[in-house]
Amino acid sequence: METVNRKLIRPSLNEIKEQISPPRRPPCQSQKKPVPAGPDQCGEFLLREQMQARTPMVFVLRDGETLHGIIEWYDKCCLK
Repeated sequence: METVNRKLIRPSLNEIKEQISPPRRPPCQSQKKPVPAGPDQCGEFLLREQMQARTPMVFVLRDGETLHGIIEWYDKCCLK
């Protein structure tokens, strides 16, 4: 009679964990508002939120001068 060398094949611990519990979503993915798609849209979204809330803002220019106030309106090249 010939003996057969049998190997026990076990799944890795990571495979078992994946089967037991589904992957958790980070809390930031369960937002009520949809996330803007691109950087331009994201910037516009943030500016609109600041305008509506009349949030006090401080802008620091390249030469070090600071401007304090709220955003009244904006376009692609200008803030008021």
